[in-house]
Amino acid sequence: MGGMETSPAIAQVLNEVGPRLRRLRMRRGVSLTAVAEATGISKSTLSRLESGQRRPSLELLLPIAQAHQVPLEELVGAPEVGDPRVRPIPRSVNGNTVLPLTRQAGPLQAFKMVLPQTRNTPELCTHEGYEWLYVLSGSLRLLLADHDLVLEAGEAAEFDTRLPHWFGSTGEGPVEVLSLFGRQGERIHVRARPRPRARNRNDEADRADGE
Repeated sequence: MGGMETSPAIAQVLNEVGPRLRRLRMRRGVSLTAVAEATGISKSTLSRLESGQRRPSLELLLPIAQAHQVPLEELVGAPEVGDPRVRPIPRSVNGNTVLPLTRQAGPLQAFKMVLPQTRNTPELCTHEGYEWLYVLSGSLRLLLADHDLVLEAGEAAEFDTRLPHWFGSTGEGPVEVLSLFGRQGERIHVRARPRPRARNRNDEADRADGE
């Protein structure tokens, strides 16, 4: 028996997947290299998929949709239905609840993490990257090389993840943390506080002359 033939309607949908993938990636300003690193799919395969030379399959589209943090339906052109608000799906990583906040592949990724109360022995690790942590609630213990720190709500820390590190609950309760992570040492750019305007200094001088 021969294989099942593709209907014209399905063929049209498949033909539109490649251009749609390229538009999505370009709109988000993400390179093929970044998508390849996020999905584990080779750059050449992604390029052929976008140009229509490679037939799309679930094996390829699922990791791409996950990397861009978009529903699979968006890649195949299905009409949007229901609530249009973004509802990130939390996942469990080593007993921690991790909620991805960044909806696209790229050098910087944002996460909200809920770290449960635990008194397990910390296991320090190292890897490429740079991380910025901000404590939303609770008390966070951060081990960084020779430092043993406790951060309370409203406090932040940043560090090179090539240093041995570990962070988690102090054991007094769960901790909510906002994390920004750059895989290749990308750092956060903080806008400097503007200098006082000259007229402010002149106003002070005028007041001094009038006294």
